[in-house]
Order: sequence, then C-alpha cells, then structure tokens
Amino acid sequence: MVTITERAAGKILEILERQGKDTGTHGLRVGIESGGCSGFQYKLDLGEALADDQIFASGKAQVMVDTKAILFLGGSTVDYIESLTGAGFTVRNPNTTGTCGCGTSFSV
Repeated sequence: MVTITERAAGKILEILERQGKDTGTHGLRVGIESGGCSGFQYKLDLGEALADDQIFASGKAQVMVDTKAILFLGGSTVDYIESLTGAGFTVRNPNTTGTCGCGTSFSV
C-alpha cells in the first residue's frame, strides 16, 4: 500500500486540472529506476494509468505504481513539499536501507 498525504493529493489534482487532464484516468506515476549514488532513484511523472499498475487513491487523486516498483515502495508515503530550496513530490520509503548524501537515490 502507498499512502498519499492531503497536500500531495491536492497538488496532483491542481496540476492535472491545470493541464486539462481527466483526474479519473490520470495521476502521479511513482516508479524506481537503477541509478544514483546508492543504486536506485525515484521516477515521478504525471500520466495515464496502465493496465498493470496498482492504483492508490486519496479522494480523486491517484498514485500509480507499476508491479515491479511496488516490491520496493510498499508502505511508502507520497507527499508534496515546498521549501526555500524548491518544491516537489517526495517519497518517504520505510524500505530503504541507505540514501546518498544529496538525498536523490536510495538502496534497499
């Protein structure tokens, strides 16, 4: 299971509506890919749900995770943060065993 904070859900809907996308078929896609200092990095983008996605919802906002990535992301929380250094979606993943110094990659 992947949890979506209220702040992230609101931002997903805001962006999709601004882009004229259907919130019933589109959402935030969260995946992982090899790379970074620690072995894996998150891949986040907005898009349409695919047939093999697992879909997690908070109200109308959806987060889609492909079948392979859910093995690494189970129990994670998707949030949206705004700070002096920038803004964006973030993943709090309890499965990580380490992260790199810059915080953009992780190991499991």
